[in-house]
This record gives sequence, structure tokens and C-alpha cells, in this order.
Amino acid sequence: MSEDLQPVRQRKQEERTRDTTYPPAPEPLAVAVADSHCHLDIRDGQTWLDVGQALDMAAAVGVNRIVQIGCDLPSARWSVEAANSHARVLAAVALHPNEAPRLADLGELDDALVEIAQLATHERVRAVGETGLDYFRTDENGRAAQHASFKQHIAIAKEVGKPLVIHDREAHDDVLLILEEVGAPEVVVMHCFSGDAAFARQCVDRGFYLSFAGTVTFKNAQSLRDALAVTPLSQVLVETDAPFLTPAPFRGRPNASYLIPHTIRAMAAAVDVSEAEVAQAISDNSDRVFGPW
Repeated sequence: MSEDLQPVRQRKQEERTRDTTYPPAPEPLAVAVADSHCHLDIRDGQTWLDVGQALDMAAAVGVNRIVQIGCDLPSARWSVEAANSHARVLAAVALHPNEAPRLADLGELDDALVEIAQLATHERVRAVGETGLDYFRTDENGRAAQHASFKQHIAIAKEVGKPLVIHDREAHDDVLLILEEVGAPEVVVMHCFSGDAAFARQCVDRGFYLSFAGTVTFKNAQSLRDALAVTPLSQVLVETDAPFLTPAPFRGRPNASYLIPHTIRAMAAAVDVSEAEVAQAISDNSDRVFGPW
């Protein structure tokens, strides 16, 4: 990747006073893991780690590979270039569910999906996502576009034979209904799992992988820890969704892959299993889902 390549998107934030410095590095993991979902192209305020910095800081604490997620056309293109340029980065490409209604209103959704399908064939693109449904930020007027986009992404994932990475926010039932209606790809990842133990069991029974983010460390997230407790380690992944969802005790500050050890340790405590055992399972699962880096 060229040195002058800049991130293609910048997070829009409310004006507020908060600490935008990166937290200190945690103690390294004994077993290296992959960050299964990261947005290296998105700034958090004025702070940003370029790809090389992010990779080096992560590797120093035992996070030695990253899946970079593209969720609109510019970031999808950027993600492919990042994966091409860095051996420790793989890409996933899609249109975020909140992007679908915007593009539909512009009459551009179909053309955008054609380009996503083309990008998904690239060897360094190992998944189609994040796609899915988001009923938190999109009202009923935009749901038809979300459903159509989600179904098309499912078709793309099946056509190229790659995993589907699902964004599911306040839409659990409809996500499952659509997957049952059109048929799920062989491999499905529930990104930033946000359901309770009952929903986790439904996903586990369908063979899905559940990816847990820094939210599992939050004090008010006992339902996520309960969901993790009923999920076999063979179906667990870990992610940052960076620069969002920074794990405790640094919630609110910028997130990055090097902070994953905090999440791994919280996960190990929640299931009463050693840190090394959890990390090894996640490492093995990451390779099983995304293939070799």
C-alpha cells in the first residue's frame, strides 16, 4: 500500500469532550489470535493508526492477523488494497445494512451490489460482509432495501463460496427468517454478537460462528456473557469492530486490535476456561473460517 494512502472514511461524531488517546498496551497473550472484524480505514476523531502501526502494535501483544471489513464501496476497495499490501490482513467486502436504503434512494444499489460481487472474487477477500439488518438506525421505510440487499449478499457469498459476516442489530428474528427463506451459506459469522443465551443457542444449532467484541467486557452485558457460556469454543471468534466498542476498562477511548487481550481475558473468565485455551480455540476457528493469511 502506498505510504500516502489515507483512510477513505472518517467517523462523524457529536461534539463532546472525551479522551481520544489510545489506551496503554495490555500484557501479551500467550497464544496469538486473529481480530476477525476491524475497520482500519475509519478514524475515531482526530486519532488514527495507519495500517503498519496497527499491525505492529497488535502483533506485540499476540494479535497477529486482522480481517479488514469494507462496508461501503470506497471502504471495500480500500480493504482489498490493504489485504493486497499486508500479509497479515485479509478483507471482507459488503454494503452495510444502513448503506442499502441510502443507495436505493439514489437508484445506485443494484450497481453497487454488482461491484461488491466482483470484489468478492478476489483471492485476498475471504468473506462477504458486513451485511444483514439494522433496525436501530433504519426505520420501516428503509427495511425493504435492507432485506433486498441482505438477500443479494447471501447469494454472492454462496456464489463465491465464502463466509457470510452478518450485522444484526435489533433484528434477530428477521435475520434468521431471511436465512431460512433463501438458505444460508455454508459458513456464517454473527459479527459483534448482540443476542442473549436463547438466541445464541439458535445460532449455534445452525452451525454459525459467534464473534464477540469488547461489549462482552461491559458491566451491563451479562446477557452477552451468558450467550458466550452456551456457545461451544469451536464456534467462537473475537473481534474489535475498531475503532468502536473499546473494551473495559477503556470504554469510550479509541479501539484497536492490540486491545483484544482485554476481551479474551473477559471471555475466559466468563466461561471459566484458561486464557490460553480460549485463545487457541479462537485462533483455530479463525483459520477455519477465513483460511490461511
